[in-house]
Amino acid sequence: MRTDAELRGELLSELSRLRRAVPEITGCLVASTDGLLIADDAQALVVEGVAALAAACLGVSQRIADSAGHEDFQEVLISSTGGHVAMYMAGHGAVLVLLARADANVARLHHEARRATAVVSRVMADAALSFAQAVPEPAAW
Repeated sequence: MRTDAELRGELLSELSRLRRAVPEITGCLVASTDGLLIADDAQALVVEGVAALAAACLGVSQRIADSAGHEDFQEVLISSTGGHVAMYMAGHGAVLVLLARADANVARLHHEARRATAVVSRVMADAALSFAQAVPEPAAW
């Protein structure tokens, strides 16, 4: 069983790798689908607010996709003159959020983010397993 610090360290390592792979990324974070911040690599950003808004945006986007009959919702990209905000489902309970400058290569951003979502998804599954192993069986209560 791995510790919370080890799991968080693995997430931070992946966020750091993302920023090195795509230098136009100005910030990145992992949040729960409930909007709670899990890990971030973002300076000068109110990450808790971004985490909550990203989770809400993905929730609404998923409902739109479901209403349109599209299954297996994966991502949202918001582009503006100031830059991009890309949000990706990362497993069953996590969201990967990337903020990038307007000059970012969006195809490269997507490529690296999809790779990162696999890592985040695995780490979050490991965290859930560690939690489940730490909780005693009901008979032991």
